[in-house]
Amino acid sequence: MEGITLTGVVNRIAPIYLENVIVNYNALQIIYGGSSSGKSFAIAQRVVLDTLKGRNTLVVRKTSNSLKSSCFNEIVSKISDFNLIPYFKISLSDFTITCTLNRKQILFKGLDDVEKIKSIKPLDGVLTDIWIEEATQASYDDYKLLDKRLRGLSKFKKRITLSFNPILKTHWIYKNFFQGFWQDDKNFMQNDNFSILKTTYRDNNFLTSDDIQRLEGETDPYYRSVYLDGNWGILEDTIYNNWKVQDFDKESFEHYRFGIDWGFADDPFAFIRIALDLKRMQIFVCDEIYQTGLLNDATIPLVRNYTASIGAIVWCDSAEPKSIHEFVVNGVDARGVKKGAGSVAEGINFLKRFEIIIHPSCQNFITEIEQYHYKKDAKTGETIPEVFDKYDHLMDAMRYSVESDMLMSFGFHEIL
Repeated sequence: MEGITLTGVVNRIAPIYLENVIVNYNALQIIYGGSSSGKSFAIAQRVVLDTLKGRNTLVVRKTSNSLKSSCFNEIVSKISDFNLIPYFKISLSDFTITCTLNRKQILFKGLDDVEKIKSIKPLDGVLTDIWIEEATQASYDDYKLLDKRLRGLSKFKKRITLSFNPILKTHWIYKNFFQGFWQDDKNFMQNDNFSILKTTYRDNNFLTSDDIQRLEGETDPYYRSVYLDGNWGILEDTIYNNWKVQDFDKESFEHYRFGIDWGFADDPFAFIRIALDLKRMQIFVCDEIYQTGLLNDATIPLVRNYTASIGAIVWCDSAEPKSIHEFVVNGVDARGVKKGAGSVAEGINFLKRFEIIIHPSCQNFITEIEQYHYKKDAKTGETIPEVFDKYDHLMDAMRYSVESDMLMSFGFHEIL
C-alpha cells in the first residue's frame, strides 16, 4: 500500500467491527445479527483493505442475480468511500475487481453456478478469503464445497466468513455452530480458530434517527426478536406447513401461473412463476424476481422473458393501476386481482389444499414461507386469525398467481 493515504478510514468503521472484524484472522468467522446492524458494510470495508494487503477474496450468494445489487455494489461503494478508485479496475462484464497495484482480486459468483466456483482462480496467487453473504440461504453442502476452495500456498492465513440475519433454530448453521454453547445475550466469542460476532442496529452508529425510529416501530414479537435483537427464532403459528424444497425441472410443465406484488423502495418488487398439478394437488414454485429499487421499465423485460412466448396472464396487486397499464402497453397481459374482505384468508385456504414444492433457487420464497405467520394478541399472547403483514411479498404474489384457479374453484367460469 505504499504511496496510498487512508486518512480517516478508522472513523468510517463502526467500533465493534473495527475491533472484531477488520483485524480478525480466525479461519471460520460468523458475523450475524439484526437488520441494519452494518454487517455487510463492515465486511465490504475489510475486503477492500485486505485486497490492498495482497489477499484474494471470493464473494458468494445463493444466486448470481442477487450479487450485483448487493455485495458488488457495496464493495464498489467502499472503494469510493476510501478514495481508492484510481487503484482498482472494476469490471462489470465478468464481475471482478482487480487492484492495479498488486493484481489481487475480488471475485463474485453465485452458488447457482457450481461448476464455475469449482474452477475459479484469481489472477495472481490463490484464494485466501471466502465471504458467504446471506449464508442462511446456502446449504451445508454449499458451505463444504466452498471450504474446499481455500487451498494452495499463501503467506496469509485463510478465512471463510458467513454473514446473515438469523432465522429459525432448525437451520444447519444453528445446529452446527450455535446449538449447545451459544447464548443470545452474548455478542462475541472465539475459540479454536473460530469466532462468532453478533450485532444489532444499536451497534451501527451511522444510522439516522429516521432509520432507528422505523426499526423500533416493529411490533411483532418474532420480528422484534430476530430482526431487531438478532436472536435465532422459534416461530409458532406458521401459516403454511404444506411445503418442501426439492430440485425439479423448471421447464417441464405445459402451463404456468404468474403473480406480481409491487414494490420499489422499502419493499421489493416480487414476481413469481409457478406451475400447478391439479390432479396431484401440487404447486411447483419455479422462479422468483425479488429486488428493491427497480422501476417498471426494468421489471417489464424481466417479466416478459417468462411470459412473452406463451401470452400468459400475470395477476397483480390491483393497488397500482398505473403500473398495470404500463405493463399492458409494453406487451405483458397484466391484470389486477379482485381484493376485498376475506380475500387473503380465502387465498390462503385455497393454497393450503396443495403440496407446495419449491425449487432451491427460490431462496427469498423459502425465507418468506417459513416465517409467514399469524398475529398474536399483544395483551393475551393468543393467536388471532390475521396474517402478520410484513416480509410477505412473494406470499402475496403466490396468492395472486392462482386468481383464475380460485375463481373457477369458487364457481365462476368467466375471468372478469
